[in-house]
Amino acid sequence: MTLNIPNILTLLRIVLIPLVMLVFYLPTPMAGPLSAILFALAGITDWFDGYLARRLNQTSKFGAFLDPVADKLMVAAVLVIVVDQHHNLWLVISAVIIIGREITISALREWMAQLGERNKVKVSFLGKIKTTAQMLALFFLLYQAPLFGLPSLTIGIVLLIIAAVLTLWSMIHYLMAAKA
Repeated sequence: MTLNIPNILTLLRIVLIPLVMLVFYLPTPMAGPLSAILFALAGITDWFDGYLARRLNQTSKFGAFLDPVADKLMVAAVLVIVVDQHHNLWLVISAVIIIGREITISALREWMAQLGERNKVKVSFLGKIKTTAQMLALFFLLYQAPLFGLPSLTIGIVLLIIAAVLTLWSMIHYLMAAKA
């Protein structure tokens, strides 16, 4: 394992997972906003680790493996706590779709790598749009309180439904690419 700045940022993102969860369940009105800020910080480390890895020429096989794992762990953990908190059917359905897709595509990428065809299922622009919608949705769902007078919970639910639709669309895209 190469311990460079990008990999340290990725590891920090993993360390932030239990912290986001712990803060979310604190018995204070600031729990939602504080956990959302920690989640946003984790999202920023995701952008910076990739940028710095390329900029500083510090890409590594370990980093390429760990980065998507950290992302999936963070998303799954936050999905579980918002579903637990809100007991909303649309959140449950969206969470199952998103987590199911992540498992499916991870397995697909592993299988394609064994076949020597990993490039067929590399990250697409559609996947990046899906991730952006998902991260924004999770931020709003964690935040819970009105944000600039806007109903963050409603915005979060709508964005998560959109993310779930994009998730299905991107999964179909990846499966079709792998089939070709």
